[in-house]
Amino acid sequence: MFATIVNCVAIIAGSLVGVLFSRKISDTLSDIISSAAGIITLILGMQMAFKTVNVIYLALSLIVGGILGSWWDIDGKILAIGRFLERRFVAVPKRAVETADAGKGQSRFAYAFLNSSVLFCVGAMAIVGSFKAGTEKDFTMLYTKSVLDGFMAIVFSAAMGLGTAFSALSILVYQGLLTVVSTLIKPWVSERMIAELTGIGGALVIMIGINLLNLKKLKTANYLPGLVIIVLFVLSDPWIASIAQHLV
Repeated sequence: MFATIVNCVAIIAGSLVGVLFSRKISDTLSDIISSAAGIITLILGMQMAFKTVNVIYLALSLIVGGILGSWWDIDGKILAIGRFLERRFVAVPKRAVETADAGKGQSRFAYAFLNSSVLFCVGAMAIVGSFKAGTEKDFTMLYTKSVLDGFMAIVFSAAMGLGTAFSALSILVYQGLLTVVSTLIKPWVSERMIAELTGIGGALVIMIGINLLNLKKLKTANYLPGLVIIVLFVLSDPWIASIAQHLV
């Protein structure tokens, strides 16, 4: 858990630096930073997405996951958590601002919390690093992730605001839980599964980049069930391959 706490502190520190920096720049420079954040996020997402082994699993997981997530309104529920955190902890009047990123009437704080939480949680380093920390007491990967997340937090908070810092709560719960249960679930986690999770995680990160660039408003969190679905596909792969052989 110590490495996860270090990761949270790095995100908070990076976010504060980004917020302080953003207050001293013009709207024009702010737009430049938002665009740069979008491009960086797209590149990161593509690098991750290309790790996938089975594109069919990726496609089906995104489609089915997106349908389920929209049905359950996961995006709306996470945004509601972000709005609650803003009302509870931020000592400023609640702002419901219309931005090109967030859409009409949506809290920019909540939007930053949502996208930062997804970005910092879906990568392979979060999963593998948590497993290594829990089963081998090897914290190297999580420390490395902390440095990377800290720099991304600077960029994200400069582009979207203080809500980025509160994504540290998501990291604390997510990575902390993975670290605690790592010994129980490690037998089912293969390199293939990590690759597929990284691939679909990359697709989610690409969606965040598209939002930051104002190309289209995507409710990224609604696709999170795809992470579970692709795990089920990988676990069922031997049976799926056997059925396919019998059908041929």
